[in-house]
Amino acid sequence: MNLAILSRNPKLYSTKRLVEAGKQRGHTVVVYDTLKCYMDIATMRPGISYKGERVTGVEAVIPRIGASITNYGLAVLRQFEMMGVFPLNESVAIGRSRDKLRASQLLARKGIGLPVTAFAHQVNNTEDIINLVGGAPLVIKLLEGTQGKGVVLAETAKAAESVIDAFRELNANFMIQEFIKEAGGADIRCFVIGEKVVAAMKRQAKDGEFRSNLHRGGSASIVKLTPQERSTAVRAANIMGLNVAGVDILRSNHGPVVMEVNSSPGLGGIEEATGKDVAEMIIEFIEKNAKPNKTKTRGKG
Repeated sequence: MNLAILSRNPKLYSTKRLVEAGKQRGHTVVVYDTLKCYMDIATMRPGISYKGERVTGVEAVIPRIGASITNYGLAVLRQFEMMGVFPLNESVAIGRSRDKLRASQLLARKGIGLPVTAFAHQVNNTEDIINLVGGAPLVIKLLEGTQGKGVVLAETAKAAESVIDAFRELNANFMIQEFIKEAGGADIRCFVIGEKVVAAMKRQAKDGEFRSNLHRGGSASIVKLTPQERSTAVRAANIMGLNVAGVDILRSNHGPVVMEVNSSPGLGGIEEATGKDVAEMIIEFIEKNAKPNKTKTRGKG
């Protein structure tokens, strides 16, 4: 099978592991720098060119699209979809998951446990929106942030008002969530492929930090999931429409709550913590499911 990986950097751990796993299973794997792909948007014959040559023969594409290039990356992925190439994750599904507010609305509508969340463009009194999530301490998140960036813990109402007012002055899009204190600075990354959680790890924030992201110095260890946590992770990925996802869950007093559904989950932390060959599992999923024109949207979303 001819596989394409959309990635800005072929030296990234996740990209390298996917290339290795694909080649070990007998496939041809080519990494395309997403921003260097350009599109021929012509009637009935959509195409993609790369370094002066038209891309042909690709049977499946693995999108590893960074948050900073989401719009262009999704355009390239849609073009592959219009060409009939099987995408590991579809452009529409990635777009849903990247919009934190839309993702929260979709999950809430389907009954997935979430932290109490508020969003507003303008309110007469900042105190009103703070009270919606139960008061301080609370978490304020930029909608475009990733890897814990743009996430602030406001420990007092006064601090929350200051951050909210500052974000408003910058015309930043943000939402406010209740702080799940009982999680103790830890979350669980559930790695979902298809209809199954194939690996899970507990991420613990370092001392003095509430964000457990490994990029921010958090530590990872293997964890045993409850049936409810497994079900929540798989349902959350399915609601987004993602075949592969990293679903981040907090253990709250009222059960598992989903913090985020990541459409391009990193492989480094999860493979190291669990000892599982997640990259090979992804390639196996593609082998079983990749067929020409097998997308729900064919780039129409």
